[in-house]
Amino acid sequence: MSKKFLLYLLFLLIYVSCSPPKKETMPHSNPVVYFEIPVNDIKRAEQFYTNVFNFQFQKEDIDGYEMSLFPFEEKNTGITGALAKGDVYKPTRDGVIIYFKTESIDESLRKAVQHKGKILYPKKINEKYGFAVAELEDSEGNRIALHETLKND
Repeated sequence: MSKKFLLYLLFLLIYVSCSPPKKETMPHSNPVVYFEIPVNDIKRAEQFYTNVFNFQFQKEDIDGYEMSLFPFEEKNTGITGALAKGDVYKPTRDGVIIYFKTESIDESLRKAVQHKGKILYPKKINEKYGFAVAELEDSEGNRIALHETLKND
């Protein structure tokens, strides 16, 4: 090997070994971990979400705010949240939309309407990606969405 090549290789190795490590720009997990849905009447909201999705809530008082925590298992993937009542919580149709997974959008929409919810965006199927979505207004006036994974028959 030529002296020039060896010198080049030596400089390259020194440069690589002295360069600072690359910083990770993307997290290794999902960045969203928790949400709160504003409510005016926590009992009414609990009844709505229990009747539509069959959720069981855990009641908590956090920093003086009434909370009803959605089911959560540390070992499972996904995020969780709470129904939240207090002066800083204002139900709205405008803002972030949270998608709830459901086995049947049709059944969830039927239950929602039965329990004083309103359909805002009817079921739409996206065959290309294998899912369906819909949006509704909950008992408190919040816009929420439904997500159903289509089954391959």
